[in-house]
Amino acid sequence: MGKSDKMKDKAEQIIGKGKEKLGQATDNEELEAAGKRDQLKGETKETAHDVRDKTAGAVKDAKDSLRDDK
Repeated sequence: MGKSDKMKDKAEQIIGKGKEKLGQATDNEELEAAGKRDQLKGETKETAHDVRDKTAGAVKDAKDSLRDDK
């Protein structure tokens, strides 16, 4: 995963946390829920990027292993 992707995912989570806290402080349930959604979306994207990277790494390792066996 690129560093910019990682930063975007983390930023989305941080902004979501801020919205959630602001919603709690102002008794605004919609803002609080939006914040929770943003956090979950950021976490989901981060996980998807991690899985993509691990898969790409495993494929590269398998290719390297096949080359080494020749």
